[in-house]
Amino acid sequence: MDFNLMSILTLVIGFFVGFGVILIINAIKNNQNENKANKIIEDAKKEADKHKRDSLMELKEESYRLKQETDKEIKEKKAELKENENRLLQREASLDKREEMLQKRDNNLEEKENILLAKQKEIQEKELKMDELLKQELEELEKIAKFSKEKAHDLIMKRVEADMATEIVEYIQEEERKAKVEAHEKAKQIIVTSMERYAEDVASEQTVSTIDLPNDEMKGRLIGREGRNIRTIESITGVDLIIDDTPEAIVISSFDPLRREIAKVTIETLIKDGRIHPARIEEVYDKVSKDINTKIMEIGNEALYDLGIVKMDPELINLVGKLKYRSSYGQNALKHSMEVAHLTGLMAQELGENVALAKRAGLLHDIGKSIDFEIEGSHVEIGADLARKYHEDEVVINAIESHHGDKDATSVISVLVEIADTLSAARPGARNDTMDNYMKRLSQLEEIGNSFEGVEKTFAVQAGREIRVIVKPDEVDDAKSYKMARDIKERIESEMQYPGTIKINVIRETRAIEEAR
Repeated sequence: MDFNLMSILTLVIGFFVGFGVILIINAIKNNQNENKANKIIEDAKKEADKHKRDSLMELKEESYRLKQETDKEIKEKKAELKENENRLLQREASLDKREEMLQKRDNNLEEKENILLAKQKEIQEKELKMDELLKQELEELEKIAKFSKEKAHDLIMKRVEADMATEIVEYIQEEERKAKVEAHEKAKQIIVTSMERYAEDVASEQTVSTIDLPNDEMKGRLIGREGRNIRTIESITGVDLIIDDTPEAIVISSFDPLRREIAKVTIETLIKDGRIHPARIEEVYDKVSKDINTKIMEIGNEALYDLGIVKMDPELINLVGKLKYRSSYGQNALKHSMEVAHLTGLMAQELGENVALAKRAGLLHDIGKSIDFEIEGSHVEIGADLARKYHEDEVVINAIESHHGDKDATSVISVLVEIADTLSAARPGARNDTMDNYMKRLSQLEEIGNSFEGVEKTFAVQAGREIRVIVKPDEVDDAKSYKMARDIKERIESEMQYPGTIKINVIRETRAIEEAR
């Protein structure tokens, strides 16, 4: 019991002692923490004071620097304002001086103008007096000479005209010689360069085609029973089939070369096949027509490839191919068009023009001939309409319209197409002109020459390339003969259509004749 009480008492005492020790320890710790906190606070205050002092120093330094910069900037602005003020003052002074000078100049000009007006008035008065004196002198001269002013003027003009006629003719001849030398050399260089770079044989096309037969028996088979085969051929193809006594040959006649070609190929196919009857004729004709249309496109594309022309409407290419089966005066239209395209391109290259556009214009200048059998109108009108329809360049359209002189040429390329067309048509062997046209041209040349006063006789020679005009020497002198040659040239150019050039020779001779008896 006592032991338990002692244990409890010891335990209580130990509890209070432990509690007291804990309180003491806590008090000591709190005191230490308070000291540390105070020290930290004191150190923070010192650091803050230090930062404050540093900040104040930096702020003072920055304020001083800004003040220095501001003072410097103010001084610069003041100096600049002062300089501007001085400049404005100088400009104002200069303007004052200039205004003063202008005022003086205005005064001087006004003074001079007044002087000029006075002098002008004085000159007008003198001119009036001079006119009056001249009129009086002229009247006195007319009274003395008994010759009016008009008569004297006419007489002087006649004398001057007579005296100057020879000089004018000589001047014209000299200028013509100079122009001919320059133009001849330049034209010769261009044309020779073009022609030496292009040459083409021309095969003459006619309105008939001949087909060789293996034997004369084939004629009877082509005619057929009661002529049914030949009637079928003529009705389908649209050509005339001529079967005469010519051995082993028949003739196809048509003004349309394309129809004639289709008919020729059809008949040749029938001859090789051996089966000739109306149904077979129609079958072969349809096949040949399709083959020819395909061939036409190939021909058109080949022509464009040879000329280096690109981007053309397929319908227009087809029309170019059709020119292969069209001829004019025996000259194949496609070969002629390609020749014109080559020549135009070569001349355009020499002159620095657009070569591709020149070739295009040359190729299409006669495109209207491809369908002039089908549409009313001239090939020029048809060709221009086709070019517009397929959106060709205005230069190409004008070249088509002007290559026969129907419209004025508006570009150098149009003139080159006209020149190339003339060269292609006029060179020897290019065309087969008819006898009627030939005789008509010769007669017209002689009529033009004989229509001039003082002409004794006119002769057209060298197939119409030259005319010789014999004049009466007592009516036409040397000066008039040159003028007559020029007038004849202008008449021929304005009234006639002809290929190439025509030389005009006016011949005047004086014969002294005596008889010895």
